[in-house]
Amino acid sequence: MSFQGSIQELPVPDIIQLVSVSGKTGMFTLIRGAERGFIYLKNGQMVHARLGEQTGEEAIYALAIWSSGDFQFTPAEEADTVSIEKSNTSLLMEAARRLDEWKVLSRKIPGVDYVPVLLARASEPVTLSPPEWNMIIKIDGKKTIEELAGTIGLSSFEASKVLYGLITASLIEMRSRDSIRHASTATPSSSAAFLGDEKKILMILCTRVKQEAELALGEANLPGIERPYKQALAEIDRGRGVEAVRDLIRVTEKAIASIRGPARMKAFQDKMSLVMQPKA
Repeated sequence: MSFQGSIQELPVPDIIQLVSVSGKTGMFTLIRGAERGFIYLKNGQMVHARLGEQTGEEAIYALAIWSSGDFQFTPAEEADTVSIEKSNTSLLMEAARRLDEWKVLSRKIPGVDYVPVLLARASEPVTLSPPEWNMIIKIDGKKTIEELAGTIGLSSFEASKVLYGLITASLIEMRSRDSIRHASTATPSSSAAFLGDEKKILMILCTRVKQEAELALGEANLPGIERPYKQALAEIDRGRGVEAVRDLIRVTEKAIASIRGPARMKAFQDKMSLVMQPKA
């Protein structure tokens, strides 16, 4: 006999627990809009899960934070592969932990189908962690959290944690896809305002590159650092995007190697490595 209901009434970890204690074999199908997730049990033990391109444990954890949708359990459906080795207890404990953490994140992030958008900010220096650097240069005002996560190689949950920090720093805000579509038909002045915000973020990133270079060199205002920095700012002001920041990093690396040698250059390079990842 199949078992079905609403995720709003019964959270995913509780759904799995109810069926697993009975020792059943079968497949859960979880549906949220156009999304489809699958969890396979064998004798009550989770053995395989899939959600989009995610499989195994990460698929379980991604499904565990769903707060809406429907589920159905189909008995006797067996997986054709095994992607989960951990016990149900370990998986459900971690799923519960993430669900609790997601309740905090969801105060500022309504869902992984929302779009992060850059905000204008005063020109004072801003400190970003390497994951935040890597995230902010991929934000284009079009990709959802889920799409950005795939670009960077993170789970949607981990991407949301990084974005939460950027939101609290007032660097980004979350918008629904519907509002993004509406904005795309807005007046030219609205589009110009968005581009101005993006420029400011890129200029802040250039300032951060310059600061890290000066730390590596132990000096400030050196022509080999100052000149390419000003050039990058000018290029961004003329409409060039994140590639201007990447070029600044490349030129700055060479300047540091020339002035202080390869060891200092390598230390700077390590800090910049995430920013220099190829575009997806």
